Amino acid sequence: MDVPTRVPPQPGDTRVPLDGGGLTLPALIRLADGTAVPAVDPGALERVGRAHETADRLAATGRWYGRGTGVGAHRSVAVDPAEETAHGLRLLRSHAGGAGPLLPARTVRAMLAIRANQLLAGGSGIHPSFVTALADALRLGVHPAVNEYGGVGTGDLTALAQTGLTLLGERPWLTPEDAPSSPAELPAGGALGEERPPAGAGALGAVGVGAVGAGAEQVTLAADLTGTVDGVHVGEARPLGVGAGAGDGDRTAGGLPAPVTLRAGDALALLSSNALALAQAALAGHGTELLLRATHVVAALSLAAVSGSPEAYAAPVHALRPYPGPARAAAEVRRLLGLPDDPATDAANGPRATDRRIQDPYGFRAFPQVHGAALDASAALRRIVETEINCPSENPVLSPEGHLYHHGGFFAAPLALALDGLNLALLKTAQLSAARLSALSRPDLTGLPAFLATGPAGSSGTMILEYTANSALAELRAGAAAPASAGHAVLSHGLEEAAGFAGQAARQTERARAAYATVLACELVSAVRALRLHPEPPALSALTLAAAVLPTGLEDRPLTGDIETATELLPRLAEL
Repeated sequence: MDVPTRVPPQPGDTRVPLDGGGLTLPALIRLADGTAVPAVDPGALERVGRAHETADRLAATGRWYGRGTGVGAHRSVAVDPAEETAHGLRLLRSHAGGAGPLLPARTVRAMLAIRANQLLAGGSGIHPSFVTALADALRLGVHPAVNEYGGVGTGDLTALAQTGLTLLGERPWLTPEDAPSSPAELPAGGALGEERPPAGAGALGAVGVGAVGAGAEQVTLAADLTGTVDGVHVGEARPLGVGAGAGDGDRTAGGLPAPVTLRAGDALALLSSNALALAQAALAGHGTELLLRATHVVAALSLAAVSGSPEAYAAPVHALRPYPGPARAAAEVRRLLGLPDDPATDAANGPRATDRRIQDPYGFRAFPQVHGAALDASAALRRIVETEINCPSENPVLSPEGHLYHHGGFFAAPLALALDGLNLALLKTAQLSAARLSALSRPDLTGLPAFLATGPAGSSGTMILEYTANSALAELRAGAAAPASAGHAVLSHGLEEAAGFAGQAARQTERARAAYATVLACELVSAVRALRLHPEPPALSALTLAAAVLPTGLEDRPLTGDIETATELLPRLAEL
């Protein structure tokens, strides 16, 4: 299920510290899943406050992109200092132009956690109340409505503008029950023909906390666009239940984050991040990591089912070519099957055994090399994600010494390239999984009936699993053949003449992950059946676990349920 349970603030909750520098991928996943709540480090929050004061001083002495100027092609258009707050509000409103389905709660929660932690790094100059409000939303189990489309890998402007307007009180908060469990479940603006609320009313088709239902009263305050008085919630439209007098850091009686005061410079400071693409990459990458670990177990069961040679997994082989991933893949298979590190020195498993094939098909023999490359690609993605979620990405950025720099650190090329690389590596290991699945159907490799069929002559057994696996494999191939980072865009009158497309790459990774899970599940169903038919099945904990939950019937029957059960089992196998 992709929707976390709501997490009210309770003593004793698992807490994840946010300090702008120490957030790990597993901790981020706990925040996204709602199994932990954030604990903002007071020292880091003070750092944000000092940076905000520095930003005010620097902005008063010179031009600051997006604060004293327009943005994009309007970078040279000066903004009246008296209009800077109103300019920021217009920036949020004009950039909240996302489209497509609403994103799942889990994805948006990850985005909120990432943005809060990035802001705590102290490079943005934003007011600390925004960090507090983001953390409050995570603790209270609410999130903004965010659409799928809008970012191109140079900052998730639309998603963070929608978030900013929600923080100000102009848009409603959603609970996990309001949000879709997958991006395709809910349309962006409600059902076709459904009455839409007026602009600024705060309801976006999906009724959220504070949104106005039928017959409900709405309190709307007149917009103050002068931006001349700090402490005024600029241009807000408060849904019913949001307290008009709540100050920064307070929470309303209804359990919602209080609307935040917008100040000069806050808008672009909030927008300047790839937090959504990073959230999608983190979730897809974490799910892929689990599948890659489970693959060791499934491949080991298949190797046992065909009585494969241990030589391809021998430690001396991988010491000669010391790549971390292949060495790890080989070591995991040896561990799971109880194989010696060096079969050449083991009398029972040495190369003189007369009943062993000289060498196995690639699905078994090249598994460490191919799967190891996927492990390395996954590790590379994790390093990039954990770097990006723990450093300031804002343009302009404040250094710890208080200097201001305009730069291109928001360009998400490293993230997009890592995702594209993982997608291609995942395709390669999925191809070997499909190859092992085919091998399990061959009597010359298993010594068992063709397609592991039992019963009358002509029974099909597991034949259809090859078709299902290759159907899913085609999805992987389609994504890998069109890497997102190969895309190109020229935007804002040609000033922004390239784009990273990290968000698109992350969505491709998530689709690839889901397709790979199907391929691997098909192999698992076949491997367990083969070992059940084996005259002397090995005593393996993985086989015991899988055989306990997979259906036992060997007659010709629908296998959809087997595939679904095997798919659900993969995360458990990853922990063996």
